[in-house]
Amino acid sequence: MTATGHTLPPHCHLHQSPLRSCLLLSFWLWIGGQAVQVSASHQHFHPHSIKLAGDITLGGLFPIHARGPHGVNCGELKKEKGIHRMEAMLYALDQINSDPDLLPNISLGARILDTCSRDTYALEQSLTFVQALIQKDTSDIRCSNGEPPLIRKPERVVGVIGASASSVSIMVANILRLFEIPQVSYASTAPELSDNNRYDFFSRVVPPDSYQAQAMLDIVKALGWNYVSTLASEGNYGESGIDAFMQISREAGGVCIAQSVKIPREPTEGEFDKIIKRLMETSNARGVIIFANEDDIKCVLEAAKRANLTGHFLFVGSDSWGAKSSPVTELEDVAEGAVTILPKRASIDGFDQYFMSRSLENNRRNIWFAEFWEDDFRCKLTRPGIKLDPEKKKCTGNERIGRDSSYEQEGKVQFVIDAVYAVAHALHNMHQDLCPGSYGVCSNMDPVEGRLLLDYIRAVNFNGSAGTSVLFNENGDAPGRYDIFQFQMTNHSHPGYHVIGQWTNNLRLNLEEMQWSGGDKSLPESICSFPCKPGERKKMVKGVPCCWHCELCDGYQYQLDEFTCEMCPSDMRPVPNRTACRPTPTIKLEWNSPWALVPASLAMLGILATSAVVITFIRFNDTPIVRASGRELSYVLLTGIFLIYLITFLMIAEPGVVVCAFRRLLLGLGMAITYSAMLTKTNRIYRIFEQGKRSVTPPKFISPTSQLAITFILISVQVIGVFVWFAVVPPHTIIDYEELRPPNPNLARGILKCDMSDLSIICCLSYSIVLMVTCTVYAVKSRGVPETFNEAKPIGFTMYTTCIIWLAFVPIFFGTAQSTEKMFIQTATLTVSMSLSAYVSLGMLYMPKVYVIIFHPEQNVQKRKRSFKAVVQAARFSQMSSNEKQNGETKIEPDRTQ
Repeated sequence: MTATGHTLPPHCHLHQSPLRSCLLLSFWLWIGGQAVQVSASHQHFHPHSIKLAGDITLGGLFPIHARGPHGVNCGELKKEKGIHRMEAMLYALDQINSDPDLLPNISLGARILDTCSRDTYALEQSLTFVQALIQKDTSDIRCSNGEPPLIRKPERVVGVIGASASSVSIMVANILRLFEIPQVSYASTAPELSDNNRYDFFSRVVPPDSYQAQAMLDIVKALGWNYVSTLASEGNYGESGIDAFMQISREAGGVCIAQSVKIPREPTEGEFDKIIKRLMETSNARGVIIFANEDDIKCVLEAAKRANLTGHFLFVGSDSWGAKSSPVTELEDVAEGAVTILPKRASIDGFDQYFMSRSLENNRRNIWFAEFWEDDFRCKLTRPGIKLDPEKKKCTGNERIGRDSSYEQEGKVQFVIDAVYAVAHALHNMHQDLCPGSYGVCSNMDPVEGRLLLDYIRAVNFNGSAGTSVLFNENGDAPGRYDIFQFQMTNHSHPGYHVIGQWTNNLRLNLEEMQWSGGDKSLPESICSFPCKPGERKKMVKGVPCCWHCELCDGYQYQLDEFTCEMCPSDMRPVPNRTACRPTPTIKLEWNSPWALVPASLAMLGILATSAVVITFIRFNDTPIVRASGRELSYVLLTGIFLIYLITFLMIAEPGVVVCAFRRLLLGLGMAITYSAMLTKTNRIYRIFEQGKRSVTPPKFISPTSQLAITFILISVQVIGVFVWFAVVPPHTIIDYEELRPPNPNLARGILKCDMSDLSIICCLSYSIVLMVTCTVYAVKSRGVPETFNEAKPIGFTMYTTCIIWLAFVPIFFGTAQSTEKMFIQTATLTVSMSLSAYVSLGMLYMPKVYVIIFHPEQNVQKRKRSFKAVVQAARFSQMSSNEKQNGETKIEPDRTQ
């Protein structure tokens, strides 16, 4: 075991003749010269390699030291990732060299280098592995004394174990492939290393990050998260890992990236505080997918603690975090709940026994072990020429690992051992094929051909140190097998990392065993938008498929699917949570409704009053008052009034075909009968007095029979119109869902009604209105008739009052068209108006007569019969009185005794 440099003897000069060798030598001298300078300057503090003799030599690359600050290549010692892993290679070599069945009579040696966690420095160091492959022509090289130089032939490295960081492996792989040296990594997981065209001599016993990224995405989905941020260390490992995660998440869908932050290779002061501040710009994205080295992880946790965000971020860490204690030391409260991933591993008991038995006396081959000893036991070794720090205790050498210091096997130890065994098995198989029956290395394996060894490495399949199979696919990748850890501090007798699941092509996660900050068992949320409530649709945010706004399906809409609201059919309304439609309930005007009770009461009183008048008239049919009122037309008119009252009950009754038919027929018929009779009366009076002004000859058609004929002719127009309506549109019922459809669908109702629109009702009444107006005109013209002559003035007052009622009816009827109780109001308004019209007619035309007949029978006596001549005289006298009144003369009352 020696610590060696790679300089040539002094005063010697090289010359290369073959072209290829010259190019390779020039390449080595140009870069290697720089490496020697850096190594030499650094060697005083950190001797840079371990040399173990053997028949076949393997190279080793380990991050013994951390990356140094600006201007310094190497920093502090890395006990776990550096010393543990490197000792695992030494342990594996010891096991293989002592195994009689594996590479019998062949010993494996090693050249182990420190990469100092820096890819450029590792590249310089790895030139050590290729110097033996550069053929040098030393024929024209002489020393100063003229003698040929004594050049020690460097050992030939047949394969390299390492490196750790993906960025280092990528840099080194570009050199090793030029010289066809196979490389087997125990920790590099960058997906781009699976490119067999660029890194054809690279293999690894750990699965690539593409598998890891898939496992992390499965974890995110299992936790119900859909909005996360990503954090990556600048370099191949971090960037390619996050790129793989983002690509897989895009392809799979369901997870969106809120922020994608990169940690600079050389972060400035305050850089991590800026990163935390940026992550908080999307504070809903509590989940943070982190592909970073352990130094950056520790700095992120420190920045989160400084920002008082303990427990806010939910970290999902890659295998670079794994189950390491160094990133979370003194930051346990910030890291609590972090879910990490690590290629499936097992603790190697044999290595624990080996490593815990190491001491300064029995482990002199490890040139960094003294530095480890000082760091692990927090003491100082005595060295010649170096003054002892008074603040540190002196190392005695009797300390023991695991007894006087804490010890836990580093997570990648198993894979270091498997990587060494993979090369050993490949060499063993090659030896059996190329050197059958021979002991030691035969000529066919001297030198070992790199490309052939690569083929044997890719073909191995054996049970590794953990009992799982070690094999490679065509790209040199190991199968994906991961353990899922969670860092838990609360409610545990042994705080730390706890296995909560596994991933082998699919995820098995025990959610019940997970706990978060403060020991909370409920799953935390990392979502952009909360799920919409039932009856709300998602309105997606453009460009962010995991973010949306929830919009309520309003009005008569229901939720068709999570993105769409649809209108319910016209006969339906949405259920309370608006996830479906339900039938709209049907209503009709009920008898116990106030809108029905008031009109029905008025109509019932009217019917009783009309019946009383009719009975009275029939009882006193031959008395002078009854005969003088025109019995025939009076009965017709009273029939019309009775029908007006009767229509109220038909308008309130439950709609049916028969009810609808009678509604059509009687709605306008009662008024048509009433006003036809009145019109006939007023027309008769008007014609008589107009004729009397011009002639003593009576007008035609003033007899009772003629009056009845005229009345029935006028009535027949209404009847014919109704029957034509029957023929064109047969009566039927409908359910009107539009009339009572307010903004609040809970108040929507379907109204069972006859097929009579507002317009059809007005049309049905229009003929009666024409009769009413015409009758009113005649009443106005007959206003000058003496009070002793017939019923002109009572009819006139009746028509004036009726017109006022119906003028009030029109705005009420049409003004309630937008009301939620439109049908009830309009029905009540119509029936009350008709009843009031009937009351006016009944009260003004017949109640005085009934009063006289019942209470003053002495006035119900025959008076002297008027002749047409007396009528003519009264008409002329009336005309003269009118003229004198217009000239301002005194009105002379006519003789009432005619």
